Amino acid sequence: MAVGIFDSGLGGLTVLDAVSKRLPEVDFVYYGDNEHAPYGVRDADDVYNLTTQAVERLWDEGCDLVILACNTASAAALRRMQESWIPAEKRVLGVFVPLIEALTERQWGDNSPPREVEVKHVALFATPATVSSRAFQRELAFRAIGVDVEAQACGGVVDAIEDGDMILAEALVRSHVDALKRKMPDPEAAILGCTHYPLMEETFQDALGQGVRVFSQANLVAESLADYLERHPNMRGDGAVSKFLTTGDPARVSDRATQFLRRKITFEPA
Repeated sequence: MAVGIFDSGLGGLTVLDAVSKRLPEVDFVYYGDNEHAPYGVRDADDVYNLTTQAVERLWDEGCDLVILACNTASAAALRRMQESWIPAEKRVLGVFVPLIEALTERQWGDNSPPREVEVKHVALFATPATVSSRAFQRELAFRAIGVDVEAQACGGVVDAIEDGDMILAEALVRSHVDALKRKMPDPEAAILGCTHYPLMEETFQDALGQGVRVFSQANLVAESLADYLERHPNMRGDGAVSKFLTTGDPARVSDRATQFLRRKITFEPA
């Protein structure tokens, strides 16, 4: 039985790697919309339309539960999808929830009033679309008060990672951290609000300094998914085999994915 994982490109492989290690008995179908990546520079309607197309394709593969391993899709499309589009027998989950649970140290189902949390100054690094959506700040405000969030749109980082230019990616990360620290000199925590960014986690940590706690999503999502499937075992769907699908060039995407995960990955046309 398979669970779907969707990303605009290769960044979601960081989530796939973590959930595969946490849940080795579960099959996963990964869908990368590499033809249209990156999503971070697209408008909300465009992101919504591309995301719903991808999710429908994963449903066709027998994945009743789909994880949006893309912060831009989670920020710009998920709430709209949940309000008016997803049928009752399907589930689509985003990647903000486990992050906010970890930051606020309260479960998502805890609907008590917002309260003060230990961390007061948070740096958010994300794509331009995620930053402009203010989705992270909105969801955080339901659960915590007194938290100052300074967001930094990290233009160019996803493109550099997708192109395999890690030298450029590192230079861009350091530049964006410098820009953030001019606005918030002493953040206590940093959110890597894009699933591509864990590939640059060491660079973020080095640029921020060892005193800043960096929250990366992959392992948090893996633990959250394990808990969800334990409570909803019927949501594993009837997909029977793990596979990798892409809207891009399968050979090129396979090469990049193999470099990312350091194991052989073979993509098929979506």
